[in-house]
Amino acid sequence: MDEPIDGPRRLKGVLVRSYSTRFLVAEDPISEGGIWLNGKKDALDWTDVVTKNGIAYGAAAQVAVPERRLEQGNLSPTSDVAAPEGDYSDPAALLAGVWGKNQHVRAKVFSRNQTEEYFQEVEIRLRSTLAPHIGTGYEVFWRCLKTENAYAEVVTWNGKVKDWTSLQRHVGSEFGVKDGDVVEATIVGNVIKGYINGVEVLSVTDNKFDTGSPGIGFNFGVGDTNVDHGFSSFEVETYSD
Repeated sequence: MDEPIDGPRRLKGVLVRSYSTRFLVAEDPISEGGIWLNGKKDALDWTDVVTKNGIAYGAAAQVAVPERRLEQGNLSPTSDVAAPEGDYSDPAALLAGVWGKNQHVRAKVFSRNQTEEYFQEVEIRLRSTLAPHIGTGYEVFWRCLKTENAYAEVVTWNGKVKDWTSLQRHVGSEFGVKDGDVVEATIVGNVIKGYINGVEVLSVTDNKFDTGSPGIGFNFGVGDTNVDHGFSSFEVETYSD
């Protein structure tokens, strides 16, 4: 990255490492000279990220159990607390190597043929890791939809596939994204924030992960609409305290 990320969310501290890309090379999975780790190739239990025609998007995932969650309205409550169901083998790609603990990612959304049928999401990863059968870190994400059923959320990935915890979720049209929107996610100390076009829409504190890599991801189980949403650019700066 030749120039630092500008705007009010530029972080303070000593710049450790930065990177930017417009996904100009078609790759399955994304590599860009070996700088990216992938959910299937490197961690086995998740799904890879593909780049084509200047867009990064999730590879098609085989789905045995589709996503169902109470807050999405597709899981009926029972006498017990209804736990989310699904494979949750999300496509994911993380930057390899060592990165500063305070991280700022900005990415431009690609979205076409938005639909209520699937939960199309664009996801930014912070302080994350991928290794055989292990995926950890923070995920900040937005649904590619601009109706009352849109949402934005922050979750932790806790290690094994399907093992995640929601930290904050907001529902409504103002929390979804459309083509050309710019989303950002930051983590400074224990504070995680998410933005749409410069407007803060998420803010939560958590102390689970101190280190890890930035990256991108997408939701599993979106049928053949995986090619209809993704990112057309990605840039990150990371800092020490």
